[in-house]
Amino acid sequence: MPDRSDAIPVPPYAYVPGQNMRHPEDWFDAIKDTVLEGMPVADLQHTAAFRAGLIYLDAGYYWECHEVLEAVWLQTPKGTAERDMVQALIQLANARLKVRMRRPRAAQRLCNMVEGHLQEYASDQPILGVLPDSVLVHVAQVRCNLDGR
Repeated sequence: MPDRSDAIPVPPYAYVPGQNMRHPEDWFDAIKDTVLEGMPVADLQHTAAFRAGLIYLDAGYYWECHEVLEAVWLQTPKGTAERDMVQALIQLANARLKVRMRRPRAAQRLCNMVEGHLQEYASDQPILGVLPDSVLVHVAQVRCNLDGR
């Protein structure tokens, strides 16, 4: 995935439902507020919310990734590649969270959903700056973790 070195605040810990305390309700508000209603779809990849989502996904903050990417997803038009990509990233984060929660069947189902969101797009053509192929590589890694390889 592309470099996202701009300063994005990282939570003090990764929230895992049933295992630790959830972050304060307003912790992500400033990040999510960078997504403006009606903003051009091409600009979504430059928001702190999108960049934070990718950073959190790479750093193992899966619940947090979903939290900030949802704001981006809500601004993507239905039936677009951009909406499918954001949904795929959210579902990938959820799959990784389910692995952490020891729920392999749920993780497998989510991996199938990620693949479904990206199946009609060229693997080497970026969507919001992210290659579908790079997301699918992460799905394969999740599946390897499920298989114990």
